[in-house]
Formats: sequence, C-alpha cells, structure tokens
Amino acid sequence: MDRIEGMALGVGGCRPEEALAALRPMTEGVRPIAADEYRGRLEALQAAMRAQGVDACWLNAGSNLRYFTGLVWHPSERLVGALLPARGPLRYLAPWFEQGSIQERLVLDAPLLTWHEHESPYALLGRELPPGARLAVDASTPFFVVDGLRAAGCAVESGAPCMAPLRMRKSAAELALMQRAFDMTLAVQRAAASVLREGITTTEVQDFIDAAHRRVSGAGSSFCIVLFGVASSFPHGVSEPQVLQRGDVVLIDTGCYVQGYSSDLTRSYVYGRADEDVRRIWVVEKAAQAAAFAAARLGAPCSGVDAAARAVLQAHGLGPGYALPGLPHRTGHGIGLDIHEGPYLVGGDDTPLVPGMCFSNEPMIVLPGRFGIRLEDHFHMGADGPRWFTPPSHSLDDPFGLAA
Repeated sequence: MDRIEGMALGVGGCRPEEALAALRPMTEGVRPIAADEYRGRLEALQAAMRAQGVDACWLNAGSNLRYFTGLVWHPSERLVGALLPARGPLRYLAPWFEQGSIQERLVLDAPLLTWHEHESPYALLGRELPPGARLAVDASTPFFVVDGLRAAGCAVESGAPCMAPLRMRKSAAELALMQRAFDMTLAVQRAAASVLREGITTTEVQDFIDAAHRRVSGAGSSFCIVLFGVASSFPHGVSEPQVLQRGDVVLIDTGCYVQGYSSDLTRSYVYGRADEDVRRIWVVEKAAQAAAFAAARLGAPCSGVDAAARAVLQAHGLGPGYALPGLPHRTGHGIGLDIHEGPYLVGGDDTPLVPGMCFSNEPMIVLPGRFGIRLEDHFHMGADGPRWFTPPSHSLDDPFGLAA
C-alpha cells in the first residue's frame, strides 16, 4: 500500500464504501461450544463445590449461566437461571410464561421449574434445597436476588471461589472463538484507519466501525471508542464528538463478539505528522507493552506483569504508580465471555499465570490536557508461555505493519 504524503502507512486515502466493500465475511468454520464441553464444565463445577463443602450453586441469567449450560438469557427483574446441586442433575428455573422461549434455547436438556407472576421464585428455589444447605450464587447475581433468597431462608454465599478458577482457563474451543473475534477486529481497525480524512467526526468513524464489524461478523454486536486529539487523554472518552484535524492523535478501541466471546483491540497513531513528544511516548508505550508480555511467564504472579510495564514507564520519567503523566489504570484485564473478567494484571492480584488464561496488555500513557497513547493487544498463556492473539502495532509510521 502506498503512503499518502505526511501520513502513516494505511492511514487515510480510502472512501468508506470502498473500505467496506473490501471487507469479507469471516465466519466460515466458526464452531460453537459443544454440548459435551458444557457437561464437562458442570462436572468440574460440581467437583469444586464438593471440595469446598457447597451444596448447590445458583447460575443467574448472564455469562455464568451461558458458560456452564450454554443457555443465553439476559438478566432482568424476573428470576431466570439454573440450580446445580453438588451431586445430582441440573434444574432450570424461569417464569411460566417464558418456558417456550427457554426450552427453544436450551443446549443441555434438564427439568424446568416455573413460577407464575404472583408467586415467589425464591421460595420455589428454596424448596429445591435440603434444610441448611449452603447455596453459592455466581458473583454477577444482583443484590435483590440474594436478598430474596435470604428472605426465603436460603443460606447464601459467593460462588466465585468455585466458578472463577474454571472460567479463568480457556479451552481450545474458547481460544478458537476468541482468535476469530480478534482477527475480525484487526481487519476492522485497518479499515477504519484507511477512511480517516480531515474533518471527519468521531461519530462517523464509530458508525463505519459498526458497519464494518457487521460486515465481517454477520452480527450487530460490537463496541467502539473513537478519540481525536486531547480527547485521547481520557481513557474511556468524552461526551462530545470531535472533528479530526491534521496532527491529531487518533485512538480507536473496539471489539466484537463471536459466539459470545469478545475481542478488544486498541490502536493509536497520528493523522498527519507526529511531533517529537508523541513519537517519544509512542515508543515508550510499545516498550512497556513488550515488557509486560515478557514478564508473563507461567507461574509468575499477575501483579508482576503490571510491575514490569510500570518499571519501563518510570525509567522514562513517567509515573510513578498511577501518577500522571503515566499509566492511570491497571495494565490489563482477563477476557472471555465477559470483556472484563478476572484475574487482572494489577498490583495486588498475585494469581499465578497458568495455561489458558487470557489478558489484555494495555499500559496506556496519559499526558493530561495533551494526548494519550494506548496500544492494546491480548495474549493467552500457552504451554510454553504467552502467545499474542494479534501482532502488536508495528511502528508509528506503519501501525499495522503493512510494509513489514
């Protein structure tokens, strides 16, 4: 690809309709999680429950219900989920009028307990438990559900010690879905860079990215942050749209979902010529990201990855700690069915790194009132150490490695 005079390679020069037409669907060969894998997850959860003396687990509508059973149902004020005893079969619970919709979505067959609108679903669930049973609820369960269960006489505790360690380690099938999502988003990032022009708004770029994700994934589920200039110094953006001008830092953070599994990818570059301060900070950011990756060794604590990134920043006069100019947040987060999930690459999280764990690596550098640079890629822990889902940004003048 030819470089436009004064621009990084791949930035600008393409009309949106041309960039969209060049994208192709990327869903061929995508395989959903198999029923046998869900059964294996339930067996592993039951083993964890027995080891911790828990009698039953409540899987509330949301990502934990999906992870363990394959049932996709968004949480609401009506109780929907599954009850799993430490020994014995799974049971679903839902409003009576939703039973047809629930059964149509089931991956694993199991009895469905139903309740009418005037009845208490908490009392129904409580009657399924033996007296004095320890009921562990998943960590995403709303308080009103916990409160209702307690009012029904259930002895409720957190299910995180049983569930979180299982969700931290992704299977080969999960990694394949995540890899596809990252491949899609990297293609969209490249396309988004190509359509930039002076005067374009962040809203226009967001609309293009949404359309591009629809093009490659065949679905309408994606997210996006687009920031220009000073707004790039706000990690999660500002309320007002910006208009692109020559010399602006561009920060685009976006992702999509494949079978519920998320991508999350950030690129930072400049529209036009970068000044020396931006060039210096971009190089430091890349070095901090590389140091974090190098520190991600099997058995090492998550906190050590964060410390490695901050050591690079401090060596270049940034920080220390969360002080600005510098890195105002953790170096990374776990990712899977939830875009942010444990464990985290942050001080105080000493969870050892083991195969199957997946993380973002994004030690963003913020210069308040001026600009921010975030290079965000993700890696997963393999049998021999960390492996990138996407190749890190190549250079400020060739952010996507088009000439490499």
